[in-house]
Amino acid sequence: MWSFFARDPIKDFNYEILPENQEKSGIWTLSRGKRKTTGEPVSVFMYEVSQGTEEQTQLAKAAFKRTKTLRHPNILSYVDGLETEKSLYIVTEPVTTLAAHLKLQAEKGGASDLEVSWGLHQIVKALSFLVNDCHLNHNNLGMWAVFVDRAGEWKLGGLDHVTSDQGDSTSLPPPKVISPDLERYDPPESPGNGGDKWTGDVWRLGCLIWEVFNGSLPRASSLRSLGKIPKQLVPHYCELVGANPKIRPNPARFLLNCRPPGGFMNNSFVESCLFLEEIQIKEPAEKQQFFQDLSENLDSFPEVFCKHKVLPQLLTAFEFGNAGAVVLTPLFKVGKYLSAEEYQQKIIPVIVKMFSSTDRAMRIRLLQQMEQFIQYLNEAAVNSQIFPHVVHGFTDTNPAIREQTVKSMLLLAPKLNETNLNQELMRHFARLQARDDQGPIRCNTTVCLGKIAPYLNAGLRQRVLISAFSRATKDPFPASRAAGVLGFAATHQYYSVAESANRILPTLCTLTVDPDKNVRDQAFKAIKSFLSKLETVSEDPSKLAEIEKDVTASAQTGGSAATWAGWAVTGVSSLTSKLIRNAPAGSETPPAENSPVPQPAAGPVPTNTASKGVQQDRSYVSCQRLLAESFTPTPRSIASTEEGVRLASDYKWDGAEGKSATSDLFILVFRKYRKCISNNHAFTPSGLSKAELAKKKREERRKELEAKRAERKAAKGPLKLGARKLD
Repeated sequence: MWSFFARDPIKDFNYEILPENQEKSGIWTLSRGKRKTTGEPVSVFMYEVSQGTEEQTQLAKAAFKRTKTLRHPNILSYVDGLETEKSLYIVTEPVTTLAAHLKLQAEKGGASDLEVSWGLHQIVKALSFLVNDCHLNHNNLGMWAVFVDRAGEWKLGGLDHVTSDQGDSTSLPPPKVISPDLERYDPPESPGNGGDKWTGDVWRLGCLIWEVFNGSLPRASSLRSLGKIPKQLVPHYCELVGANPKIRPNPARFLLNCRPPGGFMNNSFVESCLFLEEIQIKEPAEKQQFFQDLSENLDSFPEVFCKHKVLPQLLTAFEFGNAGAVVLTPLFKVGKYLSAEEYQQKIIPVIVKMFSSTDRAMRIRLLQQMEQFIQYLNEAAVNSQIFPHVVHGFTDTNPAIREQTVKSMLLLAPKLNETNLNQELMRHFARLQARDDQGPIRCNTTVCLGKIAPYLNAGLRQRVLISAFSRATKDPFPASRAAGVLGFAATHQYYSVAESANRILPTLCTLTVDPDKNVRDQAFKAIKSFLSKLETVSEDPSKLAEIEKDVTASAQTGGSAATWAGWAVTGVSSLTSKLIRNAPAGSETPPAENSPVPQPAAGPVPTNTASKGVQQDRSYVSCQRLLAESFTPTPRSIASTEEGVRLASDYKWDGAEGKSATSDLFILVFRKYRKCISNNHAFTPSGLSKAELAKKKREERRKELEAKRAERKAAKGPLKLGARKLD
């Protein structure tokens, strides 16, 4: 009767066993499972008492005990278990057998030596823990006793035959009794006949190494054939499978033998893995250096390792370790391996939090790499959590941060709401155009405005664009004026015929006598375009509706993020950075050499115009050449950002060496400009520097005045007593 009320413990088990993809692992059946409450994936080792012998049941119970009590990072992690009269269940972290893992890797081209070196390092370290720290012998080491977790790390399992080297009260049957096929893995010497008690485990380690590189071991004599074992590992492998048990090294000694420079286990992957294992006790400076070097090595690391081992450490380092901007580059590299859902869950929350940082290096790194994660950001997060922090960059004292902030608007504009885009952003753009002391940034603001024009509100767009581009055409910086002209041309569909005739064409006509030839050329092209539109309507008024169909068209929503390739390819990237370093604040470049300045028919002509043309700055000529390329979408202009010129945003502004970020950049900018001036403007055609020429003129003027005074005195003669001095 009481059996009727008894509950089946298996039904109360907290884990659900999935029937598919079951594997045999010794006396156990390895199945996938999940926790019933959370769905967390696990692996379940199952043993049915009714299907095994008495010896196998004894081994299963011993393995259950050892797995539950032994804890080590390189030993299979025990999560939960259940032991009944009918069955035993061991729940561990999700793993697969090493044989299945290597087979899967072989289909992808084979496991790399880096991955194998770290895997063997982990198994040897686990074996050393058993032998030297726990005084235990594994007695069952082989492919069937090694498992691989989601991160690709190897774990030692198969603890069925573990015994103490100090003697056990109960003896367990050897592996060959359970499975006769395992006899080929036994060492040649008889048990207890010379050598240490762990020499048998070291021999089996050698068999494992042979099988990892060459496949299943057919017979013990095959160990003499090295096959595909790497050369760096051969001498140490030979020590493991030596016939004399007394010369076989201890597992700890074997690790040391493989770790010297050039050794099989001395490489960037193993070093990175060892650092990650001890990262919690490392100094902040060591962590900074590690994350800086990590980006270069990630491409050679296994993908699963990057996702499940490196990524959690990067997130932890930012969240709790104050790692700062150095984690961004490796973080975005690892993010490429994630699905869209995983990216949303793991990386986006961290990115949103990073935008609130006051660290300048962090902010500019985020702005520079926004293209890598913008597609994962939803509009609500952009408007409420990201944009309010990004706009602070418009008023930053560092020109490079202002530059990157303007660039980022190309990516953020499609996701901004009505208020942020048409009011807040336009207010900052107007301020930059009117007040920024850097000509290239004023130019880039105009370029950006032309690119985001399709997203502006239709009711405000025409008025905003005409006002902004007209302001740009009056800018003292030639590139800004050219950008204003090209802005009108690129957004011509958003202007009514009346506005084109009354406001745009008069503005463009004034630029036909601009001192800069590039501006004049672009102005003539734009004028022809607008005149063609007016002529079309004049000849056929019925086409007015067709031509003005986009004037009141609703703003675009979403869409793919715009890039800087287009009507002003290098307007922000290479051109801006080069000009920022070549032109100091407030100085605007003179007309290009061999570009005559058109003068009105009547009116005074400045006396120094010709001399300025003769004393042309070579750096300005090169900048003019860049500007001409920047407004033509050619492959050369697109690639110019990657040529060997450092961007203004590449300089350090994190306060290193006791200087502020802004002062470092401006010192470099003006030193560069002063050098340019000294190289190209130091000497006049007469061979004297400007300073010497001015000094010479002052001296000549002084001598001339002295001579005039002497002449007047000589003409008047000597002064009489009581006479007044008139000069």
